[in-house]
Amino acid sequence: MVAKEHFEQTAVSLSSLGRDELKRRIKNFNGRFRLDFTDDYLENLPVDRLRHVLLAALINNKRS
Repeated sequence: MVAKEHFEQTAVSLSSLGRDELKRRIKNFNGRFRLDFTDDYLENLPVDRLRHVLLAALINNKRS
């Protein structure tokens, strides 16, 4: 149940972020793995896709 609540809280918090903040968080992601996207690639993604990328990274980073 805690995992579901954490997922929901994370998804809701990301839903309020704009393009610039999403790109900043993706570029500065500090997790168990590295995200390596060019500025041009991120600039051409829709905002929903940026949210998806960041949410997936955050979820996978929490797994042990």
